[in-house]
Amino acid sequence: QVQLVESGGDLVQPGGSLKLSCTLSGGVLSFHDMAWYRQSPGKQRELVATYTRSAAPTYAAAVKGRFIMSRDNANDAVHLQMNSLKPDDTAVYYCHASTPPWAVQQYEAWGQGTQVTVSS
Repeated sequence: QVQLVESGGDLVQPGGSLKLSCTLSGGVLSFHDMAWYRQSPGKQRELVATYTRSAAPTYAAAVKGRFIMSRDNANDAVHLQMNSLKPDDTAVYYCHASTPPWAVQQYEAWGQGTQVTVSS
C-alpha cells in the first residue's frame, strides 16, 4: 500500500518561511494527484493546495500568493514552500495522494501530519 511521510514542520516567527516535504513510497508519485491539507484544533480540515497530474497547482484563497506547491517526480516527492507566514497558518499539515478517476484501482492515502506553529 502507498505510504506518505511528511517532514519540515517547525516553530517559526510571523513573516518567516518554511518548507514542508512529503515522500511517497510503495508506488510512483507521478501517477497520483497530490494535495496539502491543514487542520487546527476545533476547526474543519482545510484544503491548502492541489497539484494534479494534468494541471498547474491551485491554492486556497487564504494562502494564494504566499505558498507554492511543487512536484519532484524523480524523487517521488512534493513540497510546500510557505512564505510570509501568519499566526493563522498554525496547524497540522497533511499530505494527500489519490489515484486519477480513470485508474483501475482506486485508493487514497494520508501522511501522518507535521506541526507548523507560527508564533506572534
